[in-house]
Amino acid sequence: MAEGPKSQMPARRRARKRALDVLYEADLRDLPVRTVLAAYLERLPTPRPEHLPYAVSLVEGVSEHLDEIDEMIATFAEGWTIDRMPVVDRNLARIAVYELLHVPDVDDPVAITEAVELAKEMSTDDSPRFLNGLLGRIADYAPRH
Repeated sequence: MAEGPKSQMPARRRARKRALDVLYEADLRDLPVRTVLAAYLERLPTPRPEHLPYAVSLVEGVSEHLDEIDEMIATFAEGWTIDRMPVVDRNLARIAVYELLHVPDVDDPVAITEAVELAKEMSTDDSPRFLNGLLGRIADYAPRH
């Protein structure tokens, strides 16, 4: 089956990008994540992408564990508070920390690399290095659930 240009990005990365879109909007507009997710899903045309269930599971997982995730980020973000982080970085970190702690079928290096790759595309020049260090420390020291 021939696939178009969108297929250049792996399905899980597309799922993470969609999850980032929802979390970013909720964060920026100070709205409940589930409200933004519901509106996002309503706007999606059919057929829906195959990676959508993973995107939804990431958004719901981050939302459900947000306090724990933010506490973990705050603990390991040397010299940074969550509020001072760029919105994109904060939400990429949330997705990756959720995967590090709660998604056993995603290896730690994969969760970290995916966050770094999306940061290269979507955030500041310093963001990939910052996220790599932050997530590496969390992966080394944080217990998986």
